[in-house]
Amino acid sequence: MSNVKMTKQQNLAGQKIGYVGLGNMGLPGARHLLAAGADLFVWNRTREKGAELVAQGARWANSLKELAGLVKDGIVCLNLTHTHVVQEIVLGETGLAKHLNPGALVIDFGTTSVEATKEFAKQLHWLDAPVSGGQTGAEQASLTIMVGGSESHFERAKELLHTVGKRVTRMGESGAGQVTKLANQLIVAQTIDAVAQAIRMAELAGVDPNLVREALLGGFAESRILQLHGERMINRSFQPGGRAELQLKDVRLICELAQSIGFASPTLDNCLHQWEQLVDAKGLGHIDHSGLFELYR
Repeated sequence: MSNVKMTKQQNLAGQKIGYVGLGNMGLPGARHLLAAGADLFVWNRTREKGAELVAQGARWANSLKELAGLVKDGIVCLNLTHTHVVQEIVLGETGLAKHLNPGALVIDFGTTSVEATKEFAKQLHWLDAPVSGGQTGAEQASLTIMVGGSESHFERAKELLHTVGKRVTRMGESGAGQVTKLANQLIVAQTIDAVAQAIRMAELAGVDPNLVREALLGGFAESRILQLHGERMINRSFQPGGRAELQLKDVRLICELAQSIGFASPTLDNCLHQWEQLVDAKGLGHIDHSGLFELYR
């Protein structure tokens, strides 16, 4: 398994770990934990998503209650797309909070509202640990992980975090990881827009966009977004890695945070408008977020 990191070291041998959410990011993460020797228990709304892991030795939990009972005082990882889903999984009628042992720790790898994160941390042992690096980073265990929560929780989870990520940084107390991820997403969302404008402007001016991209990659405008998404824009290749609808979700969380702390930004307002145009007005939420380029065609 070439994508799996630290398999020979079995650095999680015997640790009881639950995993909830086996999508494009969660499935590779769970795979790395299993390969590192964890006693892995998985749950997902659609059971077929867990078939591969079960075949490799993970145990399927038929409910969140069952998963909590199997994990005991271990760690539960969440990889979910929306705050309201995290709310339901954690605090819902059949949620984890009703069934987890007092010593269990929850790690939220998703991008979740800062305010909601702080509430979760009041009720459970909690780390907010949103990631950057996309599906490729998840598959290669090279994610950047931004962690909020107590020092003791962080130390307890460090081996696990380094199994699924490469750069792991504790940012501060609960919510600090989410704030850092939203800062990341603010840069990403606006840079995608800037790259889209630059490439389209070059095209309309009659200059080869491939040459423009290559030239800019050697200068101060160089970025992974120009490198990767710039190529996708030029090729009109928008098969989803990071979906546009999730980028809009993150921009809305940024705006929610900005409003709560009294931070005003005209460029952020425009950024929200652009993503709403792509997703809500044009109905293109299913394409890759590099597809913001479509607004300029």
